[in-house]
Amino acid sequence: MRLARYDRPIGFWLLAIPCFQGLALAAIQTGAGWSMAAYAALFAIGAIAMRGAGCTWNDIADRDLDAKVARTADRPLAAGTITVRQALTFLAAQCAVGALVLVFLPPLAIGIALAALLLVAAYPFMKRITWWPQAWLGLTFNWGVLVGYAALGGTDWMAAGLLYGAAVLWTIGYDTIYACQDMEDDALVGVKSSARALGNAIGPAVGAIYASSLALTAAAAVKAGAGLIFAPVFAAYAVHLVWQASRFRPDDGAACLAHFKSNREAGLILLAALVLGALAPM
Repeated sequence: MRLARYDRPIGFWLLAIPCFQGLALAAIQTGAGWSMAAYAALFAIGAIAMRGAGCTWNDIADRDLDAKVARTADRPLAAGTITVRQALTFLAAQCAVGALVLVFLPPLAIGIALAALLLVAAYPFMKRITWWPQAWLGLTFNWGVLVGYAALGGTDWMAAGLLYGAAVLWTIGYDTIYACQDMEDDALVGVKSSARALGNAIGPAVGAIYASSLALTAAAAVKAGAGLIFAPVFAAYAVHLVWQASRFRPDDGAACLAHFKSNREAGLILLAALVLGALAPM
């Protein structure tokens, strides 16, 4: 269970929420009905299975690096409490659950979901070859926006693309905050991150990234035809991101973790805005 991070459920939320947001964006055009709730339930199951699978794969690939970093040294593979073979068996079981979820999706959504496997497979190695593994995580973690949009039959793919781009930037922002916890250890073992790359400019950079994400989110909602009721809740979402960017301190690991975890609430606020936009479209 620790290998799949069941003791840290924030990752399940951050993988599932973009799926829900994709559904809500599509519902602005198609209408919100019981099918939206059914797909949301499927995506919740899929997010738990595939986030666990992603963590398992990440730990298999990073077991030697994890053993050298204080925060990750007690992970099951790094600490040697389970074997790689056991981890591979568990990985296969989780992927089987994810595959079962796919059976209930429309063909286009299945095809889009399967395309994400390339992103997932490559992610653990990005920190070795680029200073911006957070960008790759953003591409991977928010693929559900496109899957959810396709599942509910959305047709304005420009709107979907704008929301996906906004979500990618959102992830770059919050995962840069998260990476601040490991800057010293990462430097010692040679692991790259956006936090290390930005140096003293982390605060302003996260603010600019979040501002860009907000602009793309607003553009996506307008393009999809969200009603005016979207605006006040979206404003609350914007305030939350501004609060994060202005309050976190790179040298305070505990505060960085708390700000990172607060993105569950941020994502749910935006989801609420999109759902309201779907209930009262223009």
